[in-house]
Amino acid sequence: MNTKNKNILVPMLLIGAMYGVLGFSLGINAFFIPFVQEAFQISTAMSYLVMTATFSAFLVFGAVSGEILKKAGYKGGMIIAFVLMALGFFLITPAAKSISFPMLLLALFISGLGQALLTGAVNTYVSIIGPPESAAQRIALMGISNKTFYAIASLMLALFMDLTNVRIEDTILPFYIITGILLVMGFLYYFAPLPDIKVAGEDENEPMEEAETTIYSKGKTSIFQFPHLILGVVAIFFVIGVEHLTLGSINDYATILKLPSPENYVWLVSIAMIIGYLMGVIFIPKYVSQHQALLISTLVGIIITLAIIVVPINISIYLVGLLGLANAMLWPAVWPIAIADLGKFTKVGSSLLVSGIIGGAFLPLVFGFVAERTSYQIAYLVYLPAYAYIIYYALSGSKIRTIKK
Repeated sequence: MNTKNKNILVPMLLIGAMYGVLGFSLGINAFFIPFVQEAFQISTAMSYLVMTATFSAFLVFGAVSGEILKKAGYKGGMIIAFVLMALGFFLITPAAKSISFPMLLLALFISGLGQALLTGAVNTYVSIIGPPESAAQRIALMGISNKTFYAIASLMLALFMDLTNVRIEDTILPFYIITGILLVMGFLYYFAPLPDIKVAGEDENEPMEEAETTIYSKGKTSIFQFPHLILGVVAIFFVIGVEHLTLGSINDYATILKLPSPENYVWLVSIAMIIGYLMGVIFIPKYVSQHQALLISTLVGIIITLAIIVVPINISIYLVGLLGLANAMLWPAVWPIAIADLGKFTKVGSSLLVSGIIGGAFLPLVFGFVAERTSYQIAYLVYLPAYAYIIYYALSGSKIRTIKK
């Protein structure tokens, strides 16, 4: 790491707050899915367009977010992200007033643009601010904040919006509040002590002896010359698909089963993920490597998914919550593994990884389609191909390196 600032406590606390913002923003989707079915009188499959609208922004903006980070730096990119998210959530109000589902999707898409930029900035920042072998540990620590606020989103919105007595106009006040908070945070972070950091080899003007530490990236002319990154984009696609489908579907599942307070079931997933993050903080890298953590987590996910299909339906929803434990370390492990050794391509590589987050749009649509034609319980089988690819990436794909002669 090319930085003289060895005290990372303050930057980590500030970035932790941003992870909380991202968690809260995505947690809104988990609450909205059953809400919009009633408010706009649409089908289950159509309601999952809420997640599609948000995550499709990651594909659109992923291609340019790297250039923004190169010009504005990590801190500048974070501030721009806050403004975009605030604009998106502000536009939910006219969507509610006109009862326009397309306008709601547009608002969530614009918010998703900001989330895409912020995701690339904070995850890469945390990955490179300390030793590379413990990057997953730091991201897991940040994940605790992320998933706590993911669940808090449902709790806060439930104070204003009742799933048993849906009124679309109830969305107006909470999203005015959310917009204001985001704008204030963007203003405050402008003055925050966040040093701009770079990995070795990222600065083309740095001394040769430092650049040599990234010999793998030296001499390469294109981001597509890094197989472990390209395969990592696909891994991120499936990681985000299973992670956010679990978080986004459990409240809807509870609503279909007519369970009391269905908006609170997302806490099962969040708590399980927080436990998984804590395990990552404790065990990585002292007892297991990032690759080993990725493999173990995926195998556990497959076992739980198969159990969901065979147990009685009233028990299966609790196993869906337990999937949070399996999914917790997937993202923290894949991200630093995929951006390793990129040198001057690090920011562009992070933007490419962000584009893989489109999996959060694709897998929920497949899930909703299968659920409508079979059952919610059977629909969780869509996880198995995703987990199978992640196993491949852990065992082989992430280790592919080619050095240009």
